[in-house]
Amino acid sequence: MEYFFSRRRLPVFIIWILINLAVTKATCGFESCPATKPNMINVHLVPHSHDDVGWLKTVDQYYYGTHNEIQQAGVQYILDTVIEELLKDSSRRFIQVETFFFAKWYSEQTEIVHKAVKKLVAEGRLEFAGGAWSMNDEAAVHYQSVIDQFNLGLKYLKDIFGDCGRPTIGWQIDPFGHSREMASIFAQMGYNGEFFGRMDYVDKKKRLADLEMEMIWKSSEYLKNSNIFTGLLYNHYSAPPGFCFDIICADDPIIDGDSFDNNVNKRVNDFLAYIKTMAKSFRANHIMVPMGDDFQYSAAAINFNNMDKLIKYVNDRQLEGSQINIFYSTPSCYLYELHQLKQTWPNKTQDFFPYSSDSHSYWTGYFTSRPTQKRFHRDGNHFLQVVKQLGVLANLTSNQHLADLETLNQAMGIMQHHDAVTGTEKQAVASDYDRILYDAITGAENNARDALRSLTNLTSGEFSSCLTLNISVCEFTQKTANNVIVTLVNPLGHASTQYVRIPVKNENYIVTDEKGHEIPSEVVPVPWQVLALQHRPNDTQHELVFKAKVEKLANFYIRVLPVPKTKNHDYFPINKDFHYNSEAKDETNELIVQNSLIKLVFDTAKGGLKTIEMNGVRENIQQHFGVYKGFQGTNSEAKNRSSGAYIFRPDGDIEILNDKVLLYFYNGTRVKEVHQHWSDWISQVVRIYEDVNRVEFEWLVGPIPIDDVAGKEIVTRFTSEISSNGMFYTDSNGREMLERERNQREDFDPDMSEVISGNYYPVTAQIALQDDKKRITLLNDRSQGGSSLADGELELMLHRRLLVDDSFGVAEALNEEQYGTGLIARGKIYLILDGAAANPKTAERLLQHELSLPFWKFFSKSNKAVSINRHMIPDFSDFPRSVDLLSLEQHSKDELLLRVENFNTERNVVSFNIYELFVFFNGDHIWETTLDGNKKLSEVKRFKFTQDSTGSSPTSVDYFYAPHKPLDADSTKDASEFVVTLESMQIRTFIIQQKA
Repeated sequence: MEYFFSRRRLPVFIIWILINLAVTKATCGFESCPATKPNMINVHLVPHSHDDVGWLKTVDQYYYGTHNEIQQAGVQYILDTVIEELLKDSSRRFIQVETFFFAKWYSEQTEIVHKAVKKLVAEGRLEFAGGAWSMNDEAAVHYQSVIDQFNLGLKYLKDIFGDCGRPTIGWQIDPFGHSREMASIFAQMGYNGEFFGRMDYVDKKKRLADLEMEMIWKSSEYLKNSNIFTGLLYNHYSAPPGFCFDIICADDPIIDGDSFDNNVNKRVNDFLAYIKTMAKSFRANHIMVPMGDDFQYSAAAINFNNMDKLIKYVNDRQLEGSQINIFYSTPSCYLYELHQLKQTWPNKTQDFFPYSSDSHSYWTGYFTSRPTQKRFHRDGNHFLQVVKQLGVLANLTSNQHLADLETLNQAMGIMQHHDAVTGTEKQAVASDYDRILYDAITGAENNARDALRSLTNLTSGEFSSCLTLNISVCEFTQKTANNVIVTLVNPLGHASTQYVRIPVKNENYIVTDEKGHEIPSEVVPVPWQVLALQHRPNDTQHELVFKAKVEKLANFYIRVLPVPKTKNHDYFPINKDFHYNSEAKDETNELIVQNSLIKLVFDTAKGGLKTIEMNGVRENIQQHFGVYKGFQGTNSEAKNRSSGAYIFRPDGDIEILNDKVLLYFYNGTRVKEVHQHWSDWISQVVRIYEDVNRVEFEWLVGPIPIDDVAGKEIVTRFTSEISSNGMFYTDSNGREMLERERNQREDFDPDMSEVISGNYYPVTAQIALQDDKKRITLLNDRSQGGSSLADGELELMLHRRLLVDDSFGVAEALNEEQYGTGLIARGKIYLILDGAAANPKTAERLLQHELSLPFWKFFSKSNKAVSINRHMIPDFSDFPRSVDLLSLEQHSKDELLLRVENFNTERNVVSFNIYELFVFFNGDHIWETTLDGNKKLSEVKRFKFTQDSTGSSPTSVDYFYAPHKPLDADSTKDASEFVVTLESMQIRTFIIQQKA
């Protein structure tokens, strides 16, 4: 009989091992950790490979090992040879991080290989770290997507390997800065700690000197038990210099035996010297040394054979008095030993942004890089939440439905990768990411269609999505919007009222609800700059606008009127040589735009915003667009480095666009819009809706001109008279707000050689500033870089086009093009002016979630109004106003996942009962889990470490347990057992086992 291991013949002795494998009682966990020696420096050697889920090559090219002229990498061969080498020696260890690659590889293996891998996992010799679908970025990601991709990866590992497959360590070794919310997510998933590889070079230098490379991070201002151990790796995530034994490295192997080239003594001496130096920067007698790097171990025998020798000969020196003990280990075993020491550690409360690798390289450009892809990423999350909820409501549990949903889940998991959502990949890879996500969305549209045919009485409806609404185009309404049903899906937990915009021809329409009641509407012109977009079909030059209230689903019927309605609006130029409307423009050269909640004043001489009044507050607020020109260096050394995909390095101060801005005014009943033409490549619509308490700025930027052969970064800046005293606030991955102080950091004095980029921070959802009276908040629709470079100012970077690479690996300038010219991006910013607040107001958080997950629109043809099958939709009205539905999805064929969040930031505790939901979903048993959904909360036992600030060392090892009594009930229990209590900003996750 012949046996093959990943398509290659195995040695006879490996065949024997595989045939005779027997997975005994699982010994994974800390009982499988290697023995240590108390009076020595214990060196935990951690073999690993960092495998980017796309970067210089596409995900498939990395997996299969094609295009090695770009980068030598083939993940399938890494896993092939690592498993083979682990089977040869029970002392060897390896950690696997990217679940996407592992799942792809595992699906191609034989049952014999499956048995071998399960044995390795059960014995703790192959350990998973991180465990998400990809190693996500921490600046540009939204927390909802991060939670989803951990749920995806950890569920896969649990289904295959049981408890032994669940990681206990976060392994975020390559992201370009680290967020507090990511640390909080690890804590809420029950992880013992996390490790990473990048930190501001000044911060790292200070921590090395002060023995503060490892710390206790308070990851939440609100949540109990949020402290988590966090460590920075000493030498990035690479092997010690000179000890890279991989096939792609040039370092010498260890040569022993009877050879003239025997180098054992020298190699051991060099290694011991390195360890002694490294140990001076760590508090414990345990240190962790990663052995690996990008895409290493494709010929793992070379790596392991040399590490075997290193371990043997280093430990032999103990007979000569050496105090260094080295062995194969894992991050979880390393942290276990630190926990046993019962000592104290430094404190950390803020985050690790921005990251700087040298005095001229602040990695703050990627906060904005590839803005259209960053927006597409948000659209993908939006649609994923909609499809998950619809699938639950319509009970879509067929294999095909679950497979289509899984494909979209996996695509979004890939998009979280720290070279995907960041925009730091090559253009060909960016295009492949777009293809993966687009195909997944279109595939999952089948789920949405099947669900809506069940949930409405339109059993043959098309229920088409329009993915080009961002440029006011929808194929479904391109020829006519007559007899069109618009089905709106609200993914929020509460009924929501929002304005809906549908691309249409300039005709007269009537909109009715499912009962035939007319909904007031109007037709608004699309800005001519949008109509002029290359390759945009211009059948629809207007948008139909109406206000809709939706609980979970609602249908609205659109018909064309044979007789025109009475005109109730005007659209006219303001500051060109045309007739002025005397009601809109007064003698002081001001354009006043107002409704019942907001008053805007524009300076018609210059065309810009002048003042805003809302929420009983008035403030002089000016908005401008500006350009930072990229530093035109050679990149031969740091001082000459240019802006690129990663870094932001402007050449001098901002250039504000001060040319006269042309204004056009649409004076509608429900919406009022000021269309601004700033330049040939920048335009904007400023709009306010009746009964909506925010100002919307819809910007259009591009093609960014490069005629002067200079790269450019485009920002919008809001200037006020608020005395912010150098302070401003940015969100952490869409969750808690962090206080920022200009030119300052929490733990060190930063190198501010680059004072502009050194004050930029990631803005995932909002940025704000205030004094003791007033507060300005900007909310955005995608990740962007932002700052407050002067008191009273807020700015967001919108778009980037650069002509020089920044020499951090991508080897390609960030010069995005479409249709043969520079890329055009369109997006929205929302402004709120209000009174000052000690904490961010709950209303801001609710609005932020509404803007992130607005109604999703589906279109169908019908000659009559259509009703909703409301008996199929549960009632979420028991949710308090500050509580929202974060997730509702099929966890397996007979299990649902329910995740709820309390947005309240004013430290109010709320309670509500989910018994009716449990009954509605045919529940048999419900239990509470960790944040990801794959471990019972009652089973959490997480390492607790003591901070230096306590002033005393612990007397025994301590642990965090569940922060409250976990909910666990079945259908025989009284309804009182189903009460859920949520503290401020708390998230709770439940699994509902359904009756057969």
